[in-house]
Order: sequence, then C-alpha cells, then structure tokens
Amino acid sequence: MILSNLQAQDLHITRLHYDGGSDWYANPSSLPNLISFISRETNIRIDPQEYRVKITDTDLYNHSYLYMTGHGNVRFSNEEVHKLRDFLTSGGFLHADDNYGMDESFRREMKKVFPKKEWVELPFDHPIFRSFFTFTKGLPKIHEHDSKPPQALALFHHGRLIALYTYESDLGDGWEDLEVHKDGEKKHRESLEMGTNILIYAFTN
Repeated sequence: MILSNLQAQDLHITRLHYDGGSDWYANPSSLPNLISFISRETNIRIDPQEYRVKITDTDLYNHSYLYMTGHGNVRFSNEEVHKLRDFLTSGGFLHADDNYGMDESFRREMKKVFPKKEWVELPFDHPIFRSFFTFTKGLPKIHEHDSKPPQALALFHHGRLIALYTYESDLGDGWEDLEVHKDGEKKHRESLEMGTNILIYAFTN
C-alpha cells in the first residue's frame, strides 16, 4: 500500500542551503547515493536530481522534503524562522542530520522556529524504523563522534512528525561513497536503508 501511493508521483529530496557559516553542502556524494539506492531497492519513482533551496526562495513549497547537514553554525534570519515554521506546519518535512558540530546551533535556531515544542526521542518501535526496512534497535550508529548512543529526535504538529533530527548517528557520512569515510559495506547499507525509511515515512504519514 505504501509503495502504490508513492508510485503515483515523482518524489525528490532537497538539500537546505542555510546561513551561519557551516558547510551545508557537506557530503556531496550522500544524497545522490541515497537517491540511487531508493530507486534501485524499491519501486518508488524518485527524481534522480538533488535539488537545493533556501528558505527564502520563492519555490520553497515545491520542495516538501528538506534535508540539512553540516559541521558548524546554523543561523536562521527572522524571515526564515517564520517561513520555516509555516512550511513545516503546512505539510513540509525536515530531516536534519548532525555531521558533528551543528548540534548546539541547530537546537538554538529550531527553538526560535518552535518556542513551545520540545524534541521527543522516538522509541525503537516507532513506525519510522519499519516503514520499509526493519531496525529493531532504532537508529543505526555510523560514526562514533562523542561515543553517545544515536538518537532519532522528532518535533510533532497536531500528531504529525514535521522534523526529524538524527543525532550522534551521521547517516550522511554513511550514504557517501565507501572510500570517503571507510565505514564499511555494512554501515553503508544500514545508513541507506534508514534513509529510505525516513523518506517513505515522511511521504506516507
């Protein structure tokens, strides 16, 4: 049922270009590899192109699935705070993937977007961990970073998951070409499977 719903349209993933000085463009092979994996491993018709958008762009609402990553500072202007809030509460979805270093600033800026919302850690039995592939122990650990357990943190609006923050996991590094980070084939596949789950869940819930 999930896949038949997705077959009716061509989906695409859009990288968010944000300000603050961080490398929003990090892991250049990550999204192309994830897109290729989804196309190969499922019957979802996904656009082969990685799109890029700023929150203030006039075509923001043509990109319902936003992905952001980076190692450093994230900064949203007042205009971006209001537009991102409207985008997410109007049906958009954001997947933020900490590439080690953006945690403090990302949480700070998202608090401006949603002052009254708190991040909720998703339990291992949440549907996002079995929307296509099954993860019985939740988010996979790709890079050690601070040796903390990986967390899938979520913001909800009227019961809908509108923003997912994958922390201490670094899925984007796992999506990259194998020779870049040398994480091994197992972690590479795990990260791609989890990325597929996130996309399917976002477009079907």
